[in-house]
Amino acid sequence: MAAAANLSLAPYHHHHHHHNSDTNTHLPLHFTTLLLLPTKKRFTISCNAAKRAAPPPPPPPPSAVAQDPKTPSLAEQLKPLSTTTLSDQPNETHLLSKPKSTWVNPTKPKPSVLSLQRHQRSASYSYNPQIKDLRQFAKKLNDCSESDFSAVIQTIPHSPSRENALLVLNNLRPWQKALLFFNWLKSQDVFPMETIFYNVAMKSLRFGRQFQHIEELALEMVEKGIVLDNITYSTIITSAKRCNLFDKAVEWFERMYKTGLMPDEVTYSAVLDVYAKLGKVEEVMSLYERGRASGWKPDSIAFAVLAKMFGEAGDYDGIRYVLQEMKTLGLQPNLVVYNTLLEAMGKAGKPGLARSLFEEMVDSGIVPNEKTLTALVKIYGRARWARDALELWERMRLKGWPVDFILYNTLLSMCADLGLVEEAEKLFDDMKLSEKHKPDSWSYTAMLNIYGSGGSVDKAMDLFKEMSEKGVGLNVMGCTCLIQCLGRAKRIDDLVRVFQTATSAGVKTDDRLCGCLLSVVSYCKGEDSDKVLGCLELAKPELVEFVKLLSGEESNNFDFVKEEFKRILSNTAVEARRPFCNCLIDICRNRNFHERAHELLYLGTIYGLYPGLHTKTEEEWRLNVRSLSVGAAQTALEEWMGTLAKIVQRKENLPALFSANTGAGTHKFSQGLGGAFASHVEKLAAPFRESEEKAGFFIATREDLVSWVQSKAASSSSSAVSAV
Repeated sequence: MAAAANLSLAPYHHHHHHHNSDTNTHLPLHFTTLLLLPTKKRFTISCNAAKRAAPPPPPPPPSAVAQDPKTPSLAEQLKPLSTTTLSDQPNETHLLSKPKSTWVNPTKPKPSVLSLQRHQRSASYSYNPQIKDLRQFAKKLNDCSESDFSAVIQTIPHSPSRENALLVLNNLRPWQKALLFFNWLKSQDVFPMETIFYNVAMKSLRFGRQFQHIEELALEMVEKGIVLDNITYSTIITSAKRCNLFDKAVEWFERMYKTGLMPDEVTYSAVLDVYAKLGKVEEVMSLYERGRASGWKPDSIAFAVLAKMFGEAGDYDGIRYVLQEMKTLGLQPNLVVYNTLLEAMGKAGKPGLARSLFEEMVDSGIVPNEKTLTALVKIYGRARWARDALELWERMRLKGWPVDFILYNTLLSMCADLGLVEEAEKLFDDMKLSEKHKPDSWSYTAMLNIYGSGGSVDKAMDLFKEMSEKGVGLNVMGCTCLIQCLGRAKRIDDLVRVFQTATSAGVKTDDRLCGCLLSVVSYCKGEDSDKVLGCLELAKPELVEFVKLLSGEESNNFDFVKEEFKRILSNTAVEARRPFCNCLIDICRNRNFHERAHELLYLGTIYGLYPGLHTKTEEEWRLNVRSLSVGAAQTALEEWMGTLAKIVQRKENLPALFSANTGAGTHKFSQGLGGAFASHVEKLAAPFRESEEKAGFFIATREDLVSWVQSKAASSSSSAVSAV
């Protein structure tokens, strides 16, 4: 059967592995067979076929199983989960499919791992003629302050009988009041505290996300010998989950199984989510399979948990498995499941399949909400599918689908990433005309990014003035975009004014903004450079000191420069360290400190700022400068050519091909590292030429390189002879 299943899906795999264009992605995500793939876990089943015993009687209900001394407890039947399936250490194995189902001897009863019915709550109280008075009293308790609680409690209209007390407790909404009343009841000692009282108190505490108090009550129940029923454990586990205390949820789930008590479907789904959030994929799938073997029919919430788990891992096979399971059970995904699956498709890098899934959702009659559309726009933006994203926007307007700030700003950010200026302006104007979604700080930031990247300085400054007039605060990202734009246009006075306005308004500078100021310093000279350094000094004074060090006498001491550079990096956010190094190299080159530029490149390399700068195979050696600035890329090329020349002179083995990768520069506003790199190649008379097949690649053969080195050596010899 497994073979048949694999064969039935073969065309689907073939299609999607070989085609990634827009034309192939409208196929619906329908599956007709269950995918059975191997698992890394193995279950050993030993059977004795010598004697055939008569079929055993039907298994007793779960409660009887737990109490019968001759019947193994549920914990024993599961070998117990606390020491096998539910391991303490997270399983890092990346699961590409569901585990293989466990074979069960048909002549023996199949152990169940969960109750297929929600635990029935006991009748809290019968009809009570005093109910109106008690509810009014509960309202007084809800409304009073904690300091007045002791006085108000004395006005209870009727004696605190079991029914009266339970009614009041069940009507207390603030968790503080519920806990105070519950403790007061215990102090009165009028009747014994039963499980139901603890359950009601825990329910109120769960609404207030007070897991610590809930756990204290649970331990109190254990200490006093009060039975913890399914509702108790369910409340404890779901409360721990809501408080993101996943280890605690697992701890109480294991404890529940050790007592022989089976979780109901609600608790089981909650535990699946807990293990998914802990990244324990194998445990989730094992629990899922055991539940299915017990007759459990998962609901949409459980499938949303599985979809999110596989999506976080970028596991497309797992996402496919979720869809197959829902199809097998005849369960139609609801909006929550579709949203989760769309987000998962995005993380798995499957924009075409996400589009097909979206179309399937719409065809089924489900109306997408803001979250659906935001997820799809992010997917299109990441895949650089501008046309699809804009078509989706037009469709949203025609259909009247809901939009919110997040969706508008996501669309604007996508336009900024793809350089879609006119489309962004149209969206921005739509927001201005909207009654509910006027542009906020992030909307203006996206527009500043678009104008700044495109060099539209006047439009960016007009937008900045508009923000001031409308009272829209400038955030640090918008400030960075605007300063970058003004720096490129050499409008340094405006740059200083924007920086001062932002900082006086409370904008806190970050390392990205400091990197932007440092990049402006790299192509400014004289008075303009001093003005920008003045701004930078207010944000990161130690960085300005290091810039001055590079051009001072102390720069001759390499060890001192190394230690100071290391100190700068230690106090810089990880994502800003490489940009800092790039800018510092650019500053050195623009000020004719070429030797210092090479030293900084060396330091950046040993400190791990340029991983993958050089790659080697038997056939090809490559220089990857995509993440370098123009000056850093030129320095890296010089360094590489010098090293290659020495290798040729030593007559060491060389590959057939050499290449340098500057990146294709697909962004509309790309500054063209490739052009600057090509100019430097020409200046060095290096044997590289631009590839006609791959954009952004420069290539040279082994023969070209050897000939270049020999000609350089001959030229040097001729110069030496002429000098003599």
